[in-house]
Amino acid sequence: MLSGFKKFLLQGNVIDLAVAVVIGTAFTAVVDAIVKGLLTPLIARLFNAKNLAGMTWEGFAYGSVIAAIINFVLVAAAIYFLVVVPMNHMIERRNAKHGIKQEEETVDPQIALLTEIRDSLSARK
Repeated sequence: MLSGFKKFLLQGNVIDLAVAVVIGTAFTAVVDAIVKGLLTPLIARLFNAKNLAGMTWEGFAYGSVIAAIINFVLVAAAIYFLVVVPMNHMIERRNAKHGIKQEEETVDPQIALLTEIRDSLSARK
């Protein structure tokens, strides 16, 4: 029983997942600092407010909702432009260096036939 548990723990997937969680946690702090320290104050200045979360209207704290939406969009943009785009570019360069070509999308023959039938039927109308 313990040997199975040891094998499970030492599999590459478990270790990769643990490393990803730790790196993700550390990276979250970096992205959070960029968003809260730089981007959110700049956007708050556009609204002439000290901070977005403090904006209210007749008791409704709409500022916190706006701040949460803006934080989400900014975090997603930071992840996309600072991680995803450079990683995709790096993978493309590595694949080109090793002569690996991107696989072309294959279409299931049944799907192709159904598409032709659909197009033929829509052309009859």
